[in-house]
Amino acid sequence: MTKVNEYLKKIQSKVAAKDDGQPEYLQAIDEFLPTIEPFLEKNPDIVASNVLEELLEPERIVQFRVPWQDDQGNWQVNRGFRVQYNSALGPYKGGLRFHPTVNQSVMKFLAFEQIFKNCLTGLPIGGGKGGSDFDPKEKSDEEIMRFCQSFMMELQRHIGADMDIPAGDIGVGGREIGYLFGMYKKLNGYQAGVLTGKPLAYWGSQARTEATGYGLVYFVEHLLQDKKTSLTGKKIQVSGSGNVAIYAMEKCQQLGAKVYTCSDSSGYIYDENGIDVKWVKEIKEVRRARISTYVDKYPKAKYVSGQSVWTIKADFDIALPCATQNEISAELAEILVANGVKVVAEGANMPSSLAAVKVFEENDLYYCPGKAANAGGVAVSALEMAQNSQRAQWSFEQVDEELNKIMKNIYETCRDTAYDYGIPMNILAGANIASFEKVARAMISQGLV
Repeated sequence: MTKVNEYLKKIQSKVAAKDDGQPEYLQAIDEFLPTIEPFLEKNPDIVASNVLEELLEPERIVQFRVPWQDDQGNWQVNRGFRVQYNSALGPYKGGLRFHPTVNQSVMKFLAFEQIFKNCLTGLPIGGGKGGSDFDPKEKSDEEIMRFCQSFMMELQRHIGADMDIPAGDIGVGGREIGYLFGMYKKLNGYQAGVLTGKPLAYWGSQARTEATGYGLVYFVEHLLQDKKTSLTGKKIQVSGSGNVAIYAMEKCQQLGAKVYTCSDSSGYIYDENGIDVKWVKEIKEVRRARISTYVDKYPKAKYVSGQSVWTIKADFDIALPCATQNEISAELAEILVANGVKVVAEGANMPSSLAAVKVFEENDLYYCPGKAANAGGVAVSALEMAQNSQRAQWSFEQVDEELNKIMKNIYETCRDTAYDYGIPMNILAGANIASFEKVARAMISQGLV
């Protein structure tokens, strides 16, 4: 065991002891630490500074109660969070998630990943994340409004356009951002740059809705171009049917690929004629219904209840997991390999388990981690911040062009960094090393504060 390996093992054990009972967070740490070993071997000053141990401790975690009244007049109470993890490169930036699974472990894992994702965009933003265990499903607009107003009553103490700029995530779309922004404005006056993902009417950005899904596909397209091919004619498997999945499917189809699947928590759709994205938009964005209703219009499509989309055994070229963390186990990863999948690019945050990633690497799949491949959303959020500062609003084409450039740069950074450390096309290691070096150097130069 080398000194660096011993150092990493010591830190890993220390974090595991301190954060016992936080499986999502520990999984993120366990994925990250081994990949940066080649960098630490070549840069002993980073080890000597012990900046890594400081990086693994969030700067601040805020937890608060959120009381709200339902339509029957009953008072309900949820738990709210904001993890302000690292501000070495800029103000904290990261989404808000409203989902029953939200807890401190999930928030810390998402905030930790956000540091490196934001760094890879090349834009001046630090890493943070927040949310609540509130479930917006089957709630009325009035209940969601009252919850958001109560949530912002506390959150507004901890955010600001130059301090911490939340955005949307699972369960938080334009409706929720609108309610949150309205309450912030009532309490603090109009500050356009305090939230991103705003509606266009009050200084939101064109292409923000599409950004994460489009960016994911741009990342894959640049990888394929590097391999002298393209998305044209490729068979695509997608999980999820939310914002990321919808616009990933849309961009795949625009670039000549065919998408066969989508899903939600109730089950999956397999359409051998190709998914009708406009119909999925109608189901999810207008009707707010289950994906099972897809077969109402396309009865020949197959709906399977209660199963993962990754259990399908058919020929596919590319897998885009866009649902949630740990949706692909080692067993399901083996099915992807058997299906002929050559590229796995993550639209969700950490949808592949550590064991699944090992399967991908052992079978020479191109594995594109979420911190690189799904950075398009936060990239356009940062562009929204820039527009707010300029009191300007860019065209869809201008934002989309910038998004494509950013995703190309992220891919090339990951590729080139991996090559420099003798692990060609290990995009995960390339992403972790490139971003860690930038954040660590910034922290050291600022006096480790």
